[in-house]
Amino acid sequence: MSVLSSSAPAAPDPGADTPARERPGSAHETGTRPDGHGDTVPVRARGIELLGEQPGSGYRQPAALVRRADGQTIQLTRLLYLILEEVDGRRDFTQLAAAVGPRVGRLVSADDARLLAESKLRPLGLLAAADGTQPAVKPLNPLLALRLRYVVSDPAVTRRVTGPFATLFRAPILVPVVALFLAVSGWVLFHKGLASGTRQAFDNPGLLLLVLALTVLSAGFHEFGHAAACRYGGATPGAMGAGLYLVWPAFYTDVSDSYRLGRAGRVRVDLGGLYFDAILAVGIFAVWAVTGWDAILLVVAAQVLQMLRQLAPFVRFDGYHILADLTGVPDLYSRIKPTLLGLLPTRWGKPESTVLKPWARLVVTLWVLVVVPLLLLSTVLMALSLPRVAATAWESLGRQWRTLGVDVDQGDVAAIGVRLLSVLAIVLPLLGMCLMAARLVRRMTGKVWRATEGRPGRRALATALAVAVVALLGWAWWPREGRYTPLRGDERGTVFDALPATHHAPLGLRNGQVRTAGTSVWAATSAPPTKDHPRLALVMAPREQGAGPTWVFPFNPPKAPGAGDNQALAVNTTDGSTLYDVAFAMVWVTDGSALNRNEAYALASCRDCTTVAVAFQVVLVVGQADVVVPQNISAAVNYSCISCVTFALAQQLVVTIPHALSPDAMARLNALWAQIQAFADTIENVPLAQIQAELQKFQSAILAIVTADLGLSPSGSAGPSATASPGSPNPSGTASPDSSPVPGQATEPTAGPAAGPPTQPTAGPAATAEPTGTPDPPSASPSANLP
Repeated sequence: MSVLSSSAPAAPDPGADTPARERPGSAHETGTRPDGHGDTVPVRARGIELLGEQPGSGYRQPAALVRRADGQTIQLTRLLYLILEEVDGRRDFTQLAAAVGPRVGRLVSADDARLLAESKLRPLGLLAAADGTQPAVKPLNPLLALRLRYVVSDPAVTRRVTGPFATLFRAPILVPVVALFLAVSGWVLFHKGLASGTRQAFDNPGLLLLVLALTVLSAGFHEFGHAAACRYGGATPGAMGAGLYLVWPAFYTDVSDSYRLGRAGRVRVDLGGLYFDAILAVGIFAVWAVTGWDAILLVVAAQVLQMLRQLAPFVRFDGYHILADLTGVPDLYSRIKPTLLGLLPTRWGKPESTVLKPWARLVVTLWVLVVVPLLLLSTVLMALSLPRVAATAWESLGRQWRTLGVDVDQGDVAAIGVRLLSVLAIVLPLLGMCLMAARLVRRMTGKVWRATEGRPGRRALATALAVAVVALLGWAWWPREGRYTPLRGDERGTVFDALPATHHAPLGLRNGQVRTAGTSVWAATSAPPTKDHPRLALVMAPREQGAGPTWVFPFNPPKAPGAGDNQALAVNTTDGSTLYDVAFAMVWVTDGSALNRNEAYALASCRDCTTVAVAFQVVLVVGQADVVVPQNISAAVNYSCISCVTFALAQQLVVTIPHALSPDAMARLNALWAQIQAFADTIENVPLAQIQAELQKFQSAILAIVTADLGLSPSGSAGPSATASPGSPNPSGTASPDSSPVPGQATEPTAGPAAGPPTQPTAGPAATAEPTGTPDPPSASPSANLP
């Protein structure tokens, strides 16, 4: 994440005169001293630089800019700027007044000059103290500012390093690069796609680390763009470094000197970072053309997303500075309070409400009306969602920590790096939220306390409001059912979902409630339906509120799994949601009977939804097996489902071995199973078409461990069964890989549309029947698509 860091000028006094544009002047660095007649001679503070009038200002009477030694840029009225400009360390206030008066066109007395210098210029840190010491200035500390800054390169190094890059802004280079970037982005996003790259990155932790490293380095290269644009326009870039903005680490570049440029030059500086993002994307495409690594194309997509995020004008990203420079109002946040007060009828026409030009005032007002509610809403939602976000972070940390332990045991350095970065990505946002909340509370408390000093009535009201806010937070954070539950993948996460008062119990049958026979309505001319000749019926059943998920399907729920069974059951009735249910299990059978069931049911009755159920079971039979009848069942059912994807995969491996495995084999098997569990935790990131192949790889690895330990080919059978339903107009397809049992293996039947009894009906595209009874779940893997 990169942030363009420009010092924010203070707002000018209303009704100030406008000075002529002048080149920056040099600052004297001597102390303040009395002259020969006993009058005080003012002296500028060290490092003061006069920048002159800001070109393209949005103020009716443009202010003049002065930069302090700490990099802070300050706006002054014409009179204040002229007084500071005439301060040379030799003239007293009488001489200053005589020099300033003719330039402003009115009489200025020595007392006027002294009053303005002591009450305005000296508190701003622009004049040295009367005893010659340098002023102790307090820099601005806006809430949405970069924190914990660390300087990487000082201004001199920045100028040397970024100087050669300024050539990239020449039109013969800029125009082709932008055209290439548009072509590359369109090809990657709309033609090539990112699926293969994402899969390649997750399969190879080294490539994933490379993608992450390039993404981080691109943020630094983004800042080179700002500095190079500053050099190209004739300004001087300052220090470059890193810090913390909001909740994320960020790079920054001090381009305060760009205030001396015209509007076009300042906007070029603002867009320089985005231009360098485009250059990097074109370079990444060239690397892909040579290497063929699809994973690095993810960097191109990351650049596009970063550019879109940077263009947001709400916080101090590039879009904010672009809007500020286009309107000529350097610090938009300083205009929030005057703009809101200017909306009051009593403030219309007041000088402080008309300091901006009409078009600039309109743009700033619209910006304020969008930003203020957005920031308030974000703050409220952050506070209300903090318990569940914290719970999700804790759960994710535990999962990453367990996977990290497996990677450490295996010595996979690349995977360890990925896990550590994942932990950092989980912790940083949560710490940032807490930091922002603490700073907001401390700042608001201080402001209110100072504003109500000496006003007991207002202080009492402020205290009452503070108590109300604390009570509201206590109610929102109080431990109760669901309050500290981790976020689920099938949740929408809308604004209404974050408000506890808007949660309603779903309509329909409660989970576990069996649908009884309802009243069926049939046409008088139609014959009653039969099992072999079903017909569409209108079933009138009462709907009542329930406390659990809705069961809307015309059959009873699958039976609960028994001892040694494994079941994944995904029931989705929420429009626009994605629901995964994954069940992985390893079972050891030592009693001579293997009757284990492995079931995956994906049942959907929704619109634009995705429902996935994956069941993977490994059954290891030790010793002589009297009965081995495993069952592997999958079913994907769409019921009144529109534009939905329903996928069920049940994959089962049954292996018989003559005796228990050795301790070394058990250790390797446990390490492999930890990898399998880690795969289950991230299965939502795997394309549906590749899940079965990945599980088959795990099966092969298990068989390899068993075979190597026993020194012979084990008796095993693999029975995968996959059922996928892309939408309601099509039947749910079943893919079962071919398997050729070796001698001595007990072949496990794989359920599918053709595996059931001949009398088992299978609904196809033309089937519109809806059974009115309550049949039990099928014993085979049916392909059903009910209206």
